[in-house]
Amino acid sequence: MTDGRGRAPGEETGGRAGDGARAALAKMLHDAIGSAPSHPTPMAHPRMARRLPPLLALRAFDVFARLGTVRAAADELAVSHTVVSRHIQNLEQSVGVKLVTKSGRGLSLTREGTRFAAQMHRAFDLIADASNELRNGGIEAVHICCLAGLASRRLLARLPELEAAMAGREVILQPTSARPDFSRGEADAEIMYLEDGAVAEGLRAEMFAKPRILAIASPEFKMRYPGVRTPADLVELPLIHEQSTGMWEAWLEEAGITDPPRLRGPRLWQAHLTIEAARLGRGVALVSDLLVADNLANGDLVEMVDSNVTIGGYYFIAPAQKWNTPVIAAIRQWLRDVFPQPDSNLIA
Repeated sequence: MTDGRGRAPGEETGGRAGDGARAALAKMLHDAIGSAPSHPTPMAHPRMARRLPPLLALRAFDVFARLGTVRAAADELAVSHTVVSRHIQNLEQSVGVKLVTKSGRGLSLTREGTRFAAQMHRAFDLIADASNELRNGGIEAVHICCLAGLASRRLLARLPELEAAMAGREVILQPTSARPDFSRGEADAEIMYLEDGAVAEGLRAEMFAKPRILAIASPEFKMRYPGVRTPADLVELPLIHEQSTGMWEAWLEEAGITDPPRLRGPRLWQAHLTIEAARLGRGVALVSDLLVADNLANGDLVEMVDSNVTIGGYYFIAPAQKWNTPVIAAIRQWLRDVFPQPDSNLIA
């Protein structure tokens, strides 16, 4: 996946970006193990060989430092835990410094290992930067993962405004329900629906919309059940679910129904499928009002009962260290313009 990294316009791209990343990596290696280069810098003599530890060993150490256990690193790298241990041992021999120490039944970083790990993380970021510039033909891109329904129904029409604010950067808006791994450069930012706004360490989140969650159906379906007037009446109707019955259970609880019967109905996994099923008269679906505003306005869908239920909200998520960069700040402002909210909440 591409990853723009939010650099300012005018930085070198293409092959020179690759040279810059390699030079920075070499410097970080020297700095991390506490020694200065004993020869002129690689940029001064581009043909001089760089004395780097094995890259496979560096990669294994970087993943171990990030995940905290040899076994977890082995799972991510798709190798055995003995291979990861051997890579770490080879790296220690290469740099001549003890990077890990035994801790209980596992390993932990030494003081030098902690410092080296931080440098390595930055170095791999630089390599990813240079590689992504090459993939994008020298044009920096900002990669945003977003829920498909919100992307197609609310954001796509306003995308030119964001592109205009990006100062020449390409915008990649990827519709997906999968969560990107920011540590692996899978995205620059994410737009996700969260119930409580909790995010992983190293990330920040800002709620930009807190929608009502509506119980919707087709007009014809509603006409077949004229006696349905309250949320409690819905539990006897055909209900449409996404991955599980969990959202309906939470919605009913918020509406004051604390002990509903076992809920049944088809599970369609994606919001756009539940909306379509409701439009076709297959039952009652729960959906954010942001996704069905047009359907409600033109009469394709109607609310089955009056309600004012909110569960969580839409959040913009990005790495904390990039939160105030011009690119991330521009995206946040764009979302505020698209979804003006009087009380946007910041989750540290």
